[in-house]
Amino acid sequence: MTEEMTSNTQQTKTQTKELFACGHRGCAGCGEAIAVRHVLNTAGPNTIASICTGCIEVMTTGYPETSWEIPLIHAAFENSAAVASGIDAALIAKKKREGINVIALAGDGGTFDIGFQALSGMLERRHDITYFCFDNEAYMNTGIQRCSSTPYGASTTTSPAGSQSIGEDKDKKPLAAICAAHDIPYTATATIAYYRDLEKKVKKALETKGPCFIHIFAPCPTGWRYPSELTVELSRLAVQTGVFVLWELEGPDFNNINVTKKPKERKPVEEYLKLQGRFRHLMKLPDEIAKIQRMVDEKCEKYGF
Repeated sequence: MTEEMTSNTQQTKTQTKELFACGHRGCAGCGEAIAVRHVLNTAGPNTIASICTGCIEVMTTGYPETSWEIPLIHAAFENSAAVASGIDAALIAKKKREGINVIALAGDGGTFDIGFQALSGMLERRHDITYFCFDNEAYMNTGIQRCSSTPYGASTTTSPAGSQSIGEDKDKKPLAAICAAHDIPYTATATIAYYRDLEKKVKKALETKGPCFIHIFAPCPTGWRYPSELTVELSRLAVQTGVFVLWELEGPDFNNINVTKKPKERKPVEEYLKLQGRFRHLMKLPDEIAKIQRMVDEKCEKYGF
């Protein structure tokens, strides 16, 4: 074998190596695990990651094993963005920043709620970091408690559905829009069902100088109470019904939002709700389903479809 052929073979092996190793402890059908795999394989081996406490950490770092084939630091629940900021600053001080992707990863609990202060500070200080929020719409790792990411009408262990409650009584926080309002160069939403769209956005964010934020919708079979084989289908239905809008924004001007996946004809939101046990109680409450449909219609109108 010639030296050139050997080099090409080694390059191919490097390109096809999985950076998120199999054998982790994630639940069957875990949307977060699927999303992390796509993110790491797109980012490549020259990447350093900061993760915080949550499902991602618990299922991938059981001592003495790890699923991470890149350098990784585990931070406290609220500190993924702060630790990534320190990594960025340290690499600059050591004059080794060029060519390295610094990323922060967290769930919705560690992003929407507990870690928002650190995230906001990271964006404001203009660190060259891409932050990924893996959103399964509750604190799944600690018992399926509600979060500001939890959608209206969902049942959780702290917003139970019963004769006196419809479940969560507030709408989901528009976190990606809040992050974009920090005047950052790139913001996007993505989901695992449209993985080419996800990978394209990851690549664009990593190639963009400055702080970037990507909100990734990641269904959870345990917390949402659906059969594990429906993870990708639910992820797709969320987009097809307008429950989760896929968009990207370069710069701070919200007039320039680009919706990257527009369904030709939106499906009724009930098709998405009825597959999940967390919305089962709503099937007897048509007025609440109609209310959710109106909320989704208003959001889609805002995004131009």
